[in-house]
Amino acid sequence: MSDQLRTPEPGAAGPARPYDALLLLSFGGPEGPDDVVPFLENVTRGRGIPRERLKEVGRHYFGFGGVSPINAQNRELLDALRKDFADNGLDLPVYWGNRNWAPYLTDTLRDMVRDGRRRIAVLATSAYASYSGCRQYRENLADALATLAEEGLELPRVDKLRHYFNHPGFVEPMIDGVVAALESLPEELRAAAHLAFTTHSIPTAAADTSGPVEDHTEDGAGGAYVKQHLDVAEVIAETVAQQTGIAHPWQLVYQSRSGAPHIPWLEPDICDHLEALHAAGTPAVVMVPIGFVSDHMEVRYDLDTEATAKAAELGLPVRRSATVGADPRFAEAVRELVLERAAKERGQTAEECWVGMLGQSHDVCPVGCCPARSPRPAAAGADSPYA
Repeated sequence: MSDQLRTPEPGAAGPARPYDALLLLSFGGPEGPDDVVPFLENVTRGRGIPRERLKEVGRHYFGFGGVSPINAQNRELLDALRKDFADNGLDLPVYWGNRNWAPYLTDTLRDMVRDGRRRIAVLATSAYASYSGCRQYRENLADALATLAEEGLELPRVDKLRHYFNHPGFVEPMIDGVVAALESLPEELRAAAHLAFTTHSIPTAAADTSGPVEDHTEDGAGGAYVKQHLDVAEVIAETVAQQTGIAHPWQLVYQSRSGAPHIPWLEPDICDHLEALHAAGTPAVVMVPIGFVSDHMEVRYDLDTEATAKAAELGLPVRRSATVGADPRFAEAVRELVLERAAKERGQTAEECWVGMLGQSHDVCPVGCCPARSPRPAAAGADSPYA
């Protein structure tokens, strides 16, 4: 595949041992108008949503020429990872596979097996604990491995790298983005600007059962998903205050709800929040998309288009800070995550990097972590059917 990096003699060696490849695992997105509905059929498979309804849902994509920015952004991240690895002498090939669009995960894993890869570290483009952001990717890995087993191929071992929501290489670029967004506001508005930290809304039931069992709640507290976002938001807000000399008020809010109206989802929605801030006399807002690795459709449409239009309707000055994307510090963080996990797999002590109050996340998802409504096999966890 053109987006894959191959080496002629596979084998685990050097500081990445026992790993002989890194897999970038992502959501995927359409790359043209004809891709939109088939892509949405992949996303919603099994839900029985009519094709006409999918065309309506796809209007966001059609407004961008039918192209999601996520695949281009993943290519940029691949380039950044390969450059960082090469510059630092890490001889580890990098592959890319998606859940919902080409290059599909199963096809990529098949290529990896045929290239002789036997121990694969997996980086998911989701930094936080939740069913859709973690376990579902592990289910995708299990599905792909099952297909390869049916084809008679030798199965590799896959290990998902830990959650990196509080790794300095993920957090520091967002801090810089907030400072830059504040500086872009008129000077007379900056001091009293509000920081609206945004992430994808999910059903409250899924939020409450996110993370390990000990993080699950029954009181709507949001489990690990909310706890992790709040921790990152606090680190960013406090660091911005240290750098600018101004402590800005802030709140964690949500966006991109897509579920049935009768099912409770995390709130408040960003547009409702903007209305409340305007009514309270807030002079300006910086939207900080901490829940997203890159500027994909939920950022480009839900924030840059929809929420920005709501702010304009209210007459409320608003800015949106940058996501991490392919920032070299994030590429460095990924390298550190690979080497950290590799050292542990070799039985060695590893330096662990994190900021905030929660500490480092688990390396291996425990049994009961981020459960699905209908249990399905999931790879790369304590309950994996694949050793």
